[in-house]
Amino acid sequence: MSAFSGFYKKTIQERLEILKTERGISDEEAKVLLDSGALELETANRMIENMVGVNHLPLGVVPGFVINGKKYVVPMCIEEPSVVAGAAKAAKLAAQCGGFAADADEPVMTGQVQLVKVPEDAIEKFDSNKGKIAAKAKELASGMERYGGGYRECEAHLIETSRGKMLVAVFYVDVRDAMGANTLNTLLEGIAPMLEEKIGGEARLRILTNLAVRRKARAKCIWKKELIGGDAIEKILDGYELAANDIYRCCTHNKGIMNGVDAVAVATGNDWRAVEASVHAYAAMDGYKPLNKFYKNDEGDLVGEIELPLTVGTIGGAIGTNPVARIALKVLGVKSAQELSMVMAAVGLAQNFAALHALSTVGIQKGHMKLHASNLAVIAGAKGEEVERVVERMAEQKKYSAEAAKEILKEMRGG
Repeated sequence: MSAFSGFYKKTIQERLEILKTERGISDEEAKVLLDSGALELETANRMIENMVGVNHLPLGVVPGFVINGKKYVVPMCIEEPSVVAGAAKAAKLAAQCGGFAADADEPVMTGQVQLVKVPEDAIEKFDSNKGKIAAKAKELASGMERYGGGYRECEAHLIETSRGKMLVAVFYVDVRDAMGANTLNTLLEGIAPMLEEKIGGEARLRILTNLAVRRKARAKCIWKKELIGGDAIEKILDGYELAANDIYRCCTHNKGIMNGVDAVAVATGNDWRAVEASVHAYAAMDGYKPLNKFYKNDEGDLVGEIELPLTVGTIGGAIGTNPVARIALKVLGVKSAQELSMVMAAVGLAQNFAALHALSTVGIQKGHMKLHASNLAVIAGAKGEEVERVVERMAEQKKYSAEAAKEILKEMRGG
């Protein structure tokens, strides 16, 4: 590892030379890493440390999402073949039924300051100084007020731990169209000395929580019985009940929802890791459960509903530095972070509907693996028109694997 000493100080080219020498990267492979596309290398180099290249994922769009009467073209960045196709199918069916209804909370983020070694009357001291603490917090978040946001409220609670009693001071800030991490963390750093002075103890962690329970988005759709069929509805409900009562299925059920949510988050330059952390923690608050629910209404139609916390923005962070993210937001046409979260909730619900519909009726192989066949053909070495021919043969044989694709290609080429 001595060759990597001071790696972060070196130029991109110098780093690649080290990878060539130490890890056998070829000149051609180095060129692949440097194929930056829309994201300029110097910009990428400022975004993270030790940057040696740029990775790429396909960016697709799903036209025809109708949400609150507005038509959207939704950008999705993902490598899984069936996700965009599934979202498109679900969106089309939903549009024929009137589309999705959606709403979202105000974009309020939550932050925590941890105080250790606190006195017995720590809560009483917090309460007696709450006015001064709130005034300071309001001052620290005043930059958000010009956009209609800013400090909203604060509270505190004590927790007993193996390392003693701790006080956690909690602050709520409306961050408007930003994801909000920088704004909130700046407030928390700034308020910590006052908390130490007024309450006692020592400040440790001063950071936002990704479990943004005050920043939830909801979506609902009614898929008509006459459109999708009563038999399909019963099968979808059976599939949903498995997720609602079995954690092993529930994990994959929620992952299916996040296939759609994450794809939009990545496309628009949002922090999909924060979204994932928030969503799964929320799902586990009262025992791990599905993020959505399906049921029948009095007419026998299938009703789908979803609620999940979404910490997303339309300004700041990678959104401002990644040109593809800016283009994706332009294509989507949302006017606020709240609107973006509503779109993402609808996409998550649509994605899960599509997955349950496929799983409970035709099965995963017919849809997912058929779409995946193109990837398998490329992996096998197929070029141009060969790809479609290999895919057709795999479908005929009902064999979807890299080995099957290689054998088919070998036969086609007379090998």
